[in-house]
Amino acid sequence: MLSRTADHLYWMSRYTERAENLARMLQVDTHWALLPREVGELDRSWEATLSMVGQLDAYRARYGEISADQVIRFLAFDEDNPASIVSNLNMARENARAVRGTLTFDQWEIINSTWLELKLRSFDHLHGDALTGFFEWVKLRSHLSRGATIGTMMRDEGFDFKRIGTFLERADNTARILDVQFRMLAPDGVTSSNEADYYRYRALLESVSAYEIYRKVYRDRVTPERIAELLILRADMPRSLHRCAEGLAQHLQAVANDQSTETLRQIGELHSSLHYTRIDLILDDGLHAFLRDFLARINGLGRRIAQDFLVSVTI
Repeated sequence: MLSRTADHLYWMSRYTERAENLARMLQVDTHWALLPREVGELDRSWEATLSMVGQLDAYRARYGEISADQVIRFLAFDEDNPASIVSNLNMARENARAVRGTLTFDQWEIINSTWLELKLRSFDHLHGDALTGFFEWVKLRSHLSRGATIGTMMRDEGFDFKRIGTFLERADNTARILDVQFRMLAPDGVTSSNEADYYRYRALLESVSAYEIYRKVYRDRVTPERIAELLILRADMPRSLHRCAEGLAQHLQAVANDQSTETLRQIGELHSSLHYTRIDLILDDGLHAFLRDFLARINGLGRRIAQDFLVSVTI
């Protein structure tokens, strides 16, 4: 496959996944706004979300003080912000348009109709439940796009590069959510967290569509240790770090070339470390340190994938 085609397919998936992940974060913050909280805690939550996606400095340069409405406008609807949901969906469509002949009819129709419907939505017309509905809409469009890929696309290199983009972006996002949210919920360490804070931990699980899975796996009370185990080490949890690393290893092996030996070694090492460790060992060494190391390794893999296979090197 031509590097340029692989590049467009890879980034189409990353931008779509990124938009979905950002919608998940903002939806959690809007839910948190309805819960009892200490003075200033909600502002810290919005600030954490901006920091999580690397947009805190850009936001402060434009708006200064933290405001829920301004954060949502900036991260969801601002076309001048390249990290917003609108910008990510626009870039997904532009990458899809560049390789229109490689996509199936279903894939193109979903991406293009998402772009067209997006133009009919704006922050000024969305309030309360309608805003939550917008975040759900973004998630649904991402699900449809991914479903069309899995259900209609030939299992060739194009499919592999789309899945590589999805798993890489998802791994990065899950790690960021865990790192930021656990530092807010359990600043003194996971094992010393207030386990009675049920609704906040439930919101964390719901941000990665994991609440029902948690109940199925663990059945009884929600605890931070089990949340960490589920979202880091469970290979049968679709958005866990383990599952993402497993998917990356599988699809990178499928497209391996003469340049990718070191990339395959690194993803194999990362996958093995998640497969054979235990959550108590991770917590003993420090969850924050573990997640920062994981993010550094994922970002390193992103750079290597770009160098080994693609045209662009933007992360």
